[in-house]
Amino acid sequence: MSTTSDIITAAVLFGPGVILSVPVVLSQRGAHADSNSVHQALAASAAERAARTAATETAPPDGGEGAPTPVTEAPVRLAAVLPFPGPARRAA
Repeated sequence: MSTTSDIITAAVLFGPGVILSVPVVLSQRGAHADSNSVHQALAASAAERAARTAATETAPPDGGEGAPTPVTEAPVRLAAVLPFPGPARRAA
């Protein structure tokens, strides 16, 4: 084959992919910028909630009993789950 036909074949094969990659790359840049702004907003919200939680006391203003502190234990597994014997069910 000649060089000209190789160039034409390459342009036909790779041309649509190169043309379609431009909007994909541009949308990814936009998504990255949106992601950064979302992360900043979430970080600010989390910092505000942490400061508010640290500033508040657990006792209510009327002098009653305070709120219970949350327990950070892992949930207890009640039972082992066994597969049901029989023919396998396939969802469409």
